[in-house]
Amino acid sequence: MKSALLSLLFAAFASLTAQTAGEAIDFDKARQLFRREQNGEKLSEADQQYLDRAKELRRRGSGGGGNGAQRKAPEHLEPLSDMTAEDRYEGEDGGLYGKGSNEPPAALKQAAAGALAQVQPLDNDGKPSAAGRVVFVSISMSNATQEFSTFKTIADADPRKSEKLTIVDCAQGGQTMAAWAQPEGRPWPEAMNRLQRAGVTPQQVQVAWVKLANAGPSGSMSQHLSILEADSTKVLHLLKQRFPNLRIAYLGSRIYAGFAKSGLNPEPYAYEGAFAVRHLIQKQIAGEPSLATDKSPLLLWGPYLWSEGEKGRQLDSLRYNAEDFGPDGTHPSTSGREKVARQLLEFFATNPLAKSWFAQ
Repeated sequence: MKSALLSLLFAAFASLTAQTAGEAIDFDKARQLFRREQNGEKLSEADQQYLDRAKELRRRGSGGGGNGAQRKAPEHLEPLSDMTAEDRYEGEDGGLYGKGSNEPPAALKQAAAGALAQVQPLDNDGKPSAAGRVVFVSISMSNATQEFSTFKTIADADPRKSEKLTIVDCAQGGQTMAAWAQPEGRPWPEAMNRLQRAGVTPQQVQVAWVKLANAGPSGSMSQHLSILEADSTKVLHLLKQRFPNLRIAYLGSRIYAGFAKSGLNPEPYAYEGAFAVRHLIQKQIAGEPSLATDKSPLLLWGPYLWSEGEKGRQLDSLRYNAEDFGPDGTHPSTSGREKVARQLLEFFATNPLAKSWFAQ
């Protein structure tokens, strides 16, 4: 929850008395900058560096055990897609869908087939029309808009993409799940503005890519995932309300964060976000009322984007090098964005549970 995250950050900022790079951190200033960042405002380079230093000092000075503490990542993290049914991380087994499997269970495949069959070109009022559009949107924060906007560029030029598909990047800088979870939050009007500028309507949105992430996660895995999952569930409800014909939400988690230089979303938190994706999908399969398809779109994994840095993963050859990230080690550079964009393109163009609407 955004209020909970703000409270944690502000309390930590308020307790800081140390100095970084010879400059004392003014927690009031850091709090104001954090609010501006959460509202999607692009900070000046100096202000962003100041805020990043405050977050890092908060991470290092927050002690070792309370809700405000960020844990140190273990030397090795096994990609969820490479883990087996016998492997364990914090008590969790492997596989994107659990039990060591990266494939959806039969019941979910059947439900997905039904949802996919409903995706068709719609007119501005959301009625079936041969001259209508299928609209695909992104929902999340800065990393997501950087990655998805690159995906849109290469997808729009790809011959496999349907002429009836309109891709709209609605993800926005600073707008994490905590921000999107607010019904009157800043990201929603901007998302609607982007749809309007693309010449489409909310009634034509039928598919979404949602990247689950919050800023400054801390505490144990269960502590930070409980907040992320609660925020994400609210976002899914709002998506269904704002986009009444939304059929499927492909969920994703963060890319590798082993090069991160701040507490914005370091390891192991970036890695652990994948378990939030899996938990939500598993809850929907199990019949969790809050994720029923009258309140939420059908949930599926999109491409799994995490790989253990230069070590890579068994699933494919995806690796992340230091050059794939900007100065903060968290946001992707041009090469990092292209790697993610290619993963997105190949998934939506070839996966049996996506290609019918992407290439129809």
